[in-house]
Amino acid sequence: MSEMGIEQPRGSEAWTARGSTDDLAPRSNGNGLTQTRVERRARLLGWFSIGLGLAQLVVPGRLSRAIGLGDDRRKRSTMFTVGVREVAAGVGILSRQHPVGWLWMRVLGDVMDLGLLQSAARSRGAKKLRIGAAMAGVVGVSLLDVVTSRQLRRLAARGEEVAVGRPIRIVKTITVNQPPEEVYRFWRNLENLPRFMSNVEAVRVLDDRRSHWRVKGPAGKTVEWDAEIVDDRENRLIAWQSLENADVSNRGMVWFRRAPGARGTEIRLELEYDPPGGRVGATVAKLFGREPGQQANADLRRFKQVMEVGEVVQSDASLSRRPHPARPPERPVGNGEGGAQ
Repeated sequence: MSEMGIEQPRGSEAWTARGSTDDLAPRSNGNGLTQTRVERRARLLGWFSIGLGLAQLVVPGRLSRAIGLGDDRRKRSTMFTVGVREVAAGVGILSRQHPVGWLWMRVLGDVMDLGLLQSAARSRGAKKLRIGAAMAGVVGVSLLDVVTSRQLRRLAARGEEVAVGRPIRIVKTITVNQPPEEVYRFWRNLENLPRFMSNVEAVRVLDDRRSHWRVKGPAGKTVEWDAEIVDDRENRLIAWQSLENADVSNRGMVWFRRAPGARGTEIRLELEYDPPGGRVGATVAKLFGREPGQQANADLRRFKQVMEVGEVVQSDASLSRRPHPARPPERPVGNGEGGAQ
């Protein structure tokens, strides 16, 4: 049974299990390696690399002073270059299911950093205690990189599936003050989806099961794919997945359940996809505030507005630079019943 008391859709069991909290259960290969622990450590090293790299890019002089190197144009330039390398390595780790090469890139970078720190320690006026502490930190992280890389290699050699850089998976819920029949009917007309999904430019229905999607991608690019409804239960569930050769491989499902206390409909949206630009693009987008989960939240809030008000109510920030009461857009989105025209 699902969390909402509905049996799982046909053909989706493997996907739902793969994306559930069962992922977090340790998976031992019988030889002393706990696969999930290694994956987690690799992801942690990836985010550490990105965090350190961003600090080196944003405040190179301050960081250089903090570790005892001093601050001048050459040192800031060196720190900035090292930051670029760290961000690239972190994104590489987080965007690959098996990032052994990127972890070894970090090790090589650590060796270079140790050389720079050792050279700086011999300079006149160097703050040797701070530089020594920085060198100890670099050695410690480098050892973690080496150990994690070797463990990932051993797991791969034994045929274990490693998933450090996983597809994006999103689970979001919302309650809409409309009965399940109305909510299901609106969502089932797939041409309605661009009315509240801000990145979806158009959905063209091809037949009762198949549809063609056109979606905004990164850097103004448009991505397209055909999708098929794989399970459809009136007033309860819609599940779909992209077809072969899609620009963006994806699948999803939306559940509808009558909310207790006659409060309308509880909606649970589950999405899994490889984002435009790959996992690298998703990682970079997350760094700069375009996190997919936040986008899904915003889309569901717009859906709630369309169902309850009949149109999307835009925020103050989107309408004016000065505060004022929220109001609908000048051109109504539609009447909330039919598909987008």
